[in-house]
Amino acid sequence: MAEQKKEKASFFYTLKSVMWAMMGVRKGEGYDKDVQKIKPKQAIFVGIIMVIVFIMTLYFVVSLVIGQAVN
Repeated sequence: MAEQKKEKASFFYTLKSVMWAMMGVRKGEGYDKDVQKIKPKQAIFVGIIMVIVFIMTLYFVVSLVIGQAVN
């Protein structure tokens, strides 16, 4: 059997895939392509970054709203 060379996913491809996954919208064909390209380490790394960005955004918005309510 001939061994197929796996195409490595770029950072932005992985970022896009993780963002779609966080929103919960992913078709079967896209998912299958992602599984073939993205390594688990890439997905975990980008996922952690996205969670941190999400939490920081929520913190900023809540701080802004509370700051406006106090004044």
